[in-house]
Amino acid sequence: METLDGVGPTIASKLRAAGFTTIEAIAVTPPMEIAEKTSIGLNTILKIQESARKMLSADFKTALEYYEQRKNMRRCTTGSKKLDEILGGGVETQAITEFIGEYGSGKTQICMMLSVTAQLPYERGGLEGRAVFIDTEGTFMPERIYQIASSLGIDPHEAASNILVARAYNSSHQCLLIDKLFTICPENNVKLVVVDSMISHFRGEYIGRETLSERQQKLNQYLHKLLRLAEAYNLAVVITNQVQANPAAFFGDPTRPAGGHIMAHACTHRVYLRKGNKGIRIARIIDSPYLPERECCFMITEKGITDAEEE
Repeated sequence: METLDGVGPTIASKLRAAGFTTIEAIAVTPPMEIAEKTSIGLNTILKIQESARKMLSADFKTALEYYEQRKNMRRCTTGSKKLDEILGGGVETQAITEFIGEYGSGKTQICMMLSVTAQLPYERGGLEGRAVFIDTEGTFMPERIYQIASSLGIDPHEAASNILVARAYNSSHQCLLIDKLFTICPENNVKLVVVDSMISHFRGEYIGRETLSERQQKLNQYLHKLLRLAEAYNLAVVITNQVQANPAAFFGDPTRPAGGHIMAHACTHRVYLRKGNKGIRIARIIDSPYLPERECCFMITEKGITDAEEE
């Protein structure tokens, strides 16, 4: 960090104390946020950030250079070949993948499955890293991790020790945990971050139309932090979202994703989950920059997420 222009021992210690421990974190964080947390002058921060971006080549690039950068992107298997297929090969790094659905549709099960598969070697569809799981609804079950790891032939104790779990008790606590990720992820080789669910506390605490604007601004701020985190450290971010009733819908599915346009614009890939017959779950890509709108069937078993058995 001291290699950056304008950063001496005093400023470096202030930045580290505020959680900005890497050049990537300094380069992607809004300057006003760094100023508020460190009490360093805004002009000094702008010079430091300019230096950080030069070191990371965070300036105009050709599409070819971006294409080459995308080759560093990895994909993490969900356990279901069909689900991996509609996701383009699995949940990708440098992006936010959002799973939307009503209770019991399989959102948390997919998240727990990914927390284990992220630890697998690349040749088995993993990311060769650890996972962070921010649980806002109290649905994370360590027993399920042991079950999934055993079915994949991984030592369940080792798999469980490689998942860092935090229970978020309110929206402020959730935001604080997300802020800490810029320190935790590079120090612990974290390659997957899960927030299950992203919107639960915000819906419960910001009640009424008069608080909607404040809620959406806060939600937008932290969704973009997660996206910056994914891009800075080449990791996968997976969030879950709830649904809400659409009283105007007379035909088709009467539910729609919660969070409005803020959630829709911030997430890279959006996957809608719903229950089918005989324990089958249906996943459909509803929004993505390049994945076509397709759907597939999968099942939740003792082994985790698997392909639906064809009759």
